[in-house]
Amino acid sequence: MKYLLCLICVAVAALAQPDLSGVWIVAGSTNLPGNPSYQPWAQKVWDERRASGGKDDPAKFCLPNGVVRITSLPYKIVQTPKLVVLLSEGNTHSYRRFFMDGRKHELDLDPNSWTGNSIASWDKDTLVVDTVSFNDRTWLDDTGKPHSDELHVIERYRRPDAGHLEIQYTLEDPKAFTKPYTFTRVFNLAPNREIHEAFCTDRNHLITK
Repeated sequence: MKYLLCLICVAVAALAQPDLSGVWIVAGSTNLPGNPSYQPWAQKVWDERRASGGKDDPAKFCLPNGVVRITSLPYKIVQTPKLVVLLSEGNTHSYRRFFMDGRKHELDLDPNSWTGNSIASWDKDTLVVDTVSFNDRTWLDDTGKPHSDELHVIERYRRPDAGHLEIQYTLEDPKAFTKPYTFTRVFNLAPNREIHEAFCTDRNHLITK
């Protein structure tokens, strides 16, 4: 009887986990909806980037956007029981991997990673993605908002209905922020869309001139 109840619990838990697979396009602005509460040095960096017109924007040099900064081009989620892959059409045509095999964050992570190390687990109908081990070279959005190498990102992916994906982000960065910063993005399902090849390196010589 206990074995049967266990199987039933596993089956119910599986039903509570939605399929996030599909091609998704952000609704609204790609920039953060508000401003993190910055430490003085980080505020100065942001002010300088805005004053320069973003001339040192890493995206202009075909460098990765990282985890928080996104584009208006589609993203594709491929979901399996032990691994979720997030593919990006824009920026560097890059990918992220969310490991769901029970592993912990490695102790010898590369501190120079652009997209960090992501492990994930289900909290009922929400996929919780925990990412650490970033470099400090990415921007949080197109306006140049900075972060440090102590950035820690928690994302909560949920599908409130068939046509929408909701992602809540919590950014913790004690070196750059005075307190955590939380915001939410909504993505629309694009059922007849597939991601296309879009290589920034084919045109970066035009962007950087």
